Amino acid sequence: MENVFKYYEFSDFYVDKSDTFLGEEICYSELNSQHFLIFKKNISEEKVTYDLYVSKYSSKKEIGVKPPEILEILVEDYDKSIPEHRVVLRKYLY
Repeated sequence: MENVFKYYEFSDFYVDKSDTFLGEEICYSELNSQHFLIFKKNISEEKVTYDLYVSKYSSKKEIGVKPPEILEILVEDYDKSIPEHRVVLRKYLY
């Protein structure tokens, strides 16, 4: 997954303090000044998984600090080896 984050220029992971993502770590990629893709890292005893969201904030400074104006889950348990998951990501970034 690190290659996905680097290739699509996602931010570093940091802890969500808005409680929108239940205090989990998140990273984001900017689509435009108000719309962002967000990966939430889910850590369990068994493995680490990622959920992909599209969101709207007034500015990127609000991500992880305030609740988003709009939040929609795109892919639960994102897996880069599944073509449909990659298509969803590319659909928003290109």
